[in-house]
Amino acid sequence: MAVTIQQIADKAGVSRGTVDRALHNRGRINPQVAERIWELADEMGYVPKERKKRESSKKKIKIGVVTQLARASFMLEINRGIRRAALELADRGVQLILKEGIYVDEEEQLSAVRELTEEGIQGLAIMPVDCEGVRTELNRLTDEEHIPVVTFNSDIVGTRRRCFVGMDNRQSGRTAAGLMGLLTGGKGKVLIITGYFSNDVDNQRVDGFVEEAKKSYPDLEIAGVQGSFDDTDEVERIVENALTGISGIRGILVVSGGQAGVGRAFEKLRIQERPYVIIYDQTPKNERALKNNVVDFLIDQNGYVQGYRPPLILADLLLKEREPEKEFWFTDINIKTKYNL
Repeated sequence: MAVTIQQIADKAGVSRGTVDRALHNRGRINPQVAERIWELADEMGYVPKERKKRESSKKKIKIGVVTQLARASFMLEINRGIRRAALELADRGVQLILKEGIYVDEEEQLSAVRELTEEGIQGLAIMPVDCEGVRTELNRLTDEEHIPVVTFNSDIVGTRRRCFVGMDNRQSGRTAAGLMGLLTGGKGKVLIITGYFSNDVDNQRVDGFVEEAKKSYPDLEIAGVQGSFDDTDEVERIVENALTGISGIRGILVVSGGQAGVGRAFEKLRIQERPYVIIYDQTPKNERALKNNVVDFLIDQNGYVQGYRPPLILADLLLKEREPEKEFWFTDINIKTKYNL
């Protein structure tokens, strides 16, 4: 909904006429009061009628959004944020065009980016695949097409993207190691299950866990890092094989999707005393796993903000020429147990 002069007046504690004079540079007004009114108007997203007319006559601004792993449960919250951003930006004359990738795949993502470029986007928010082809294409967009890029959820080094919105994944891995150390008393073997070895998010989480475990819990032994392709059946198979083939496993860390496979393996093996389990992402299935004592801790990355903020950052850049305030917009690392859902 458009911001009115009366709303600004109420917020500033002045009359409607004072706001009108300040915004339209007419009549006598205290410079400090005028400056405060302009600050409030900008914060509240006020658009003068003259600018509305100019913008309505312009071609609609298009912002492209590219995701990956569209079928993964953690994408539910990210997509909710994207949808909310699309609704808000529609009132500002901005159209979001979403291209959902199914896999962590270079060609699939490059194809999506090229399609968006052909559709005439002026900004791009992307969950990048960390590979040379995507890196080269993003830099080409920035340098040749003058299309600003914001990364979210996953980042990619060596690009001239404006900023990154998402979890500090390495720090979240360290957090997981700290939790696992407390659960196990710092002793025993830990099985790590990742999704895709080509996924930078997964890799950062694993690296952070291993670094902190070596530093703070030297008696914790990594029993292996195995890829599941975010598939529940594969996670079940990995856990089952590990528990029957490796002695002394006291902890399991799942840094990606397919977490339900852990509980299925426990049921199948009918184990009396399960290993401690830490997983990622607050989804309905994962909440049930916590409540049913299949999982001890859940680390959530606030996916809603990751989907919501990047399009708004790009819209401010394109409409107001407002650069991002910082390079890294880290979301909170939220730790959940069955007691604080």
